[in-house]
Amino acid sequence: MRCLPAPRCAAALLAALLAGTGLAGHAQPAADYPARPIKFVLISAAGSGGDTLARLLAEKMGPLLKGNFVIENRPGGGGSIAVDATAKAPPDGYTITLGGATTHVLLPASRPSLPYNAVKDFAYIGQVGTASIVLLASNDLPANNLTELLALANASPEGLQYASWGNGSTGHFCGALIQLKKQAKTTHIPYKSVAQIQTDLLGGHIKLGWVDMVSGTPMVKSGRVKAIATCPERSPSLPGVNSIQDEGIDLGGRSMGSWGLYAPAGTPKPIVDKLAAALRSTLDMPEVKARMMELGTQAAFIPGDEYSVMTAKDIEYWKQIAKDANIRNE
Repeated sequence: MRCLPAPRCAAALLAALLAGTGLAGHAQPAADYPARPIKFVLISAAGSGGDTLARLLAEKMGPLLKGNFVIENRPGGGGSIAVDATAKAPPDGYTITLGGATTHVLLPASRPSLPYNAVKDFAYIGQVGTASIVLLASNDLPANNLTELLALANASPEGLQYASWGNGSTGHFCGALIQLKKQAKTTHIPYKSVAQIQTDLLGGHIKLGWVDMVSGTPMVKSGRVKAIATCPERSPSLPGVNSIQDEGIDLGGRSMGSWGLYAPAGTPKPIVDKLAAALRSTLDMPEVKARMMELGTQAAFIPGDEYSVMTAKDIEYWKQIAKDANIRNE
């Protein structure tokens, strides 16, 4: 086919190529990306486990990308505020978020009014790793493991109360699983943050509470509290503490303890691929693996396409758990 004049022909061919690859409107070549700082929107407050992990990734991924990241902490809503802001950002590769099981599986399973679609509204960059949480108890509680805790709860006319950092959080679902699978007489008390749970545990205002491993491990090792169980798996941070699966609670092979990187849906695939390659290389670094282990997280990269399919299946599984446990997070 003839096309004259030549400049006009070249422009038409370029437009056709961009349309065919979904890059129309986002024509920056991946080779030139990033040309400015990438905003890293975080679901956690500064100093938290999620914040520490994200800053580690930003520090190591930046040089690989020949760019840098700007951290923006937007905690609240169980992580939904930061994740929703990312979903609604321009899909140009300059906004990403660190989310995971809570933001992309458990909240979608328990909150019908969630302002984003956990699968359709994101370009999945890849899984970062897996992490557990820990159920802490005050030292004066007469139970040292899950078996003793269940016996204590069921022997009490009113049962026992446990705290988590909000309705629909990982801690809430872990507690609900114990209640469902072990017929435990327990009641959930939602808090706004892990920091508040820590304060009330140490102050004697509550006896039980789920927290992340970064927050909980130092408290256990210092003897200020004791660890009852981890969820969903044993943690390298507290290897001597049984997980709920060790205690016979089956999760059906579904995830509820992952971290992942996400960009807005429509982000050009070459840019997503570039971010994924940097993430994968970062997670292969021995010093990153070691630091993540200290944070209670095991590095475990899963490609974005595979991670997205896995997430969709996990949401359906946890929707049934939410229904059975009457977890409804409005």
